[in-house]
Amino acid sequence: MMMGHVQLRELFLDFWKSKDHVVIKPASLVLQNDATTLFTSSGMQPLVPYLLGESHPKGSLLCDIQPCIRTQDIEEVGDNRHTTFFEMLGNWSLGKYFKEEQLAWKWEFLTKHLNLPTEKLYVTVFEGGMAVPKDEESARIWKSLGVLEDRIGYYGFDKSWWSRSGTPETMPEGEIGGPSSEVFYDFGKDLKLHEASPYKDQACHPNCDCGRFIEICNSVFIQYLKENDNLIELKQRNVDFGGGLERILMAINNNSDIFSTDVFSSIMKEIEEGTQKKYSDDKNKREMRVIADHIKAAVFLIVSGVIPSNKQQGYVLRRLLRRSAVAMYLLSGQISGNLLNIVDNGVLATYDKFGSKDHYLIDRDRDRGMVMSIISKEIETFSETLERALRRFDKLDDDQLDMEAFNLYSSYGFPFEVTQELSKKRGVDISKRTFDELNKTHKELSQKVSSGFFKGGLADHSDQVIKYHTTTHLLHQALKDVFGPDVRQEGSNITTERLRFDARLKDKPSDEDIKRVEDLINKKIEASLPVYFLIMPKEDAEKIGAASFFKEKYDDMVKVYCIGGDPEHLDKAYSKEFCGGPHASNTSEIGIIKITKIKKIGDSLVRFYLE
Repeated sequence: MMMGHVQLRELFLDFWKSKDHVVIKPASLVLQNDATTLFTSSGMQPLVPYLLGESHPKGSLLCDIQPCIRTQDIEEVGDNRHTTFFEMLGNWSLGKYFKEEQLAWKWEFLTKHLNLPTEKLYVTVFEGGMAVPKDEESARIWKSLGVLEDRIGYYGFDKSWWSRSGTPETMPEGEIGGPSSEVFYDFGKDLKLHEASPYKDQACHPNCDCGRFIEICNSVFIQYLKENDNLIELKQRNVDFGGGLERILMAINNNSDIFSTDVFSSIMKEIEEGTQKKYSDDKNKREMRVIADHIKAAVFLIVSGVIPSNKQQGYVLRRLLRRSAVAMYLLSGQISGNLLNIVDNGVLATYDKFGSKDHYLIDRDRDRGMVMSIISKEIETFSETLERALRRFDKLDDDQLDMEAFNLYSSYGFPFEVTQELSKKRGVDISKRTFDELNKTHKELSQKVSSGFFKGGLADHSDQVIKYHTTTHLLHQALKDVFGPDVRQEGSNITTERLRFDARLKDKPSDEDIKRVEDLINKKIEASLPVYFLIMPKEDAEKIGAASFFKEKYDDMVKVYCIGGDPEHLDKAYSKEFCGGPHASNTSEIGIIKITKIKKIGDSLVRFYLE
């Protein structure tokens, strides 16, 4: 008989309560006082102050079931085990007990209460490094519990060490971490996935990621602090246990597919009905898994207060919903399909009123209207955008399709494989080489942005700075409209307080001229014009009239930001300009702009100040 998530939740919390642990409320997916990450990605994240030594109001022995999102796995979703949303079963000792008790209790829970067969379980311990000794203590404890020597693996910092920031060299000053000891479930050497794995020609071991072994839980012994580039011992030695609820369900039911557990069964049923396809058909699995995971993650984000946008958490939500819509299109030829039924009768119904009694993860009665409204609006908008993109695709010549594959991906989230399939229907087989080259260029430009490197003079990535940066494009074009096409940008400097822009003009503008420029900018702001980018050859960008900063040297492939129009109607764009970003997604986000001061700073050179 299969065990479901309800029974697993009860068994887990009851077990740790029997060991004198107190159940605490799960934290929100978006932490209010942690700017280090977008989302709660582990159970320990909300507990960092207490792991550092502060007293927790509930005591020193704690347990919970924490919803988590890890966006680094978004591209991996589609196989049998990766998800962006998951729940983490957790227990903590804040300086009370350590390895001896933790490993024995963990083994008891897995083998006695969940009845996992010991012959299916493998464990790992830390092999040592950077003045952190080899974890022979954990290995000794595992052997005393009956684990055979050949089922104990030793791994380094990349596998058997945990901190929020990764390995010690990537940990910032003040970050905590420690060696870990994982438990893996073996689904068998004859597993079909193993034969298809890129690792199939290598020697198999628990951490080889071939698909045969699945890590189901992990005990981190948090006893170190990064200080002056060294790892020093914390005053208190902590235990942080994390067990993937969904992955443990896989092991309990000896089913290697996480999407066959009961936290996905109702969702998959609705996907099948909405697409008229069967999950049992292997060719449908990847897209159905993407829909199931992404829609679930999107619902939990919305319940946590996130709304779709082009920044931070809102961008992740938008991306999840768009990837879901594209997967629906691949399966059924429709962009939305039965998406709202998947949300309502799938996700909301599955998780309705699960969590602690006074802190439900989802209350279907409370959350349904808000969730359905936000998703419906976002999918409707994306559907219209995607339909325009597909019409544009149909009008392109065959030799333009390589380039368009990336534009569809960057602008609409359309996977390369989808565009390749549409090309095949036209009798054209497009190469992935151009797509990969453009994607590399896009990533390099984005890395410059994320590292704080802006040749346009941005101070930081704050919302106000980004709005001002977008305003420079409007100002540049408005100056051309008022003073003629010979106007050119000479430089800019932007802070959260003001925008400074230098332009080449023959004469200092009059008050009437300044008013005309200001009115033009505000008119475009009030018009709520979309802001988007395309990546194209430099010569093509010049042909469409994209403005450039003459002091800048550009590569053969450039990023062009457009304001107004759309990729299908670039002639209707108000502004087209070479730029790496970042920008607002719509001019309406900017707010009313005022030119506060101008001054002549050189021969035919005028400086504008805006707020």
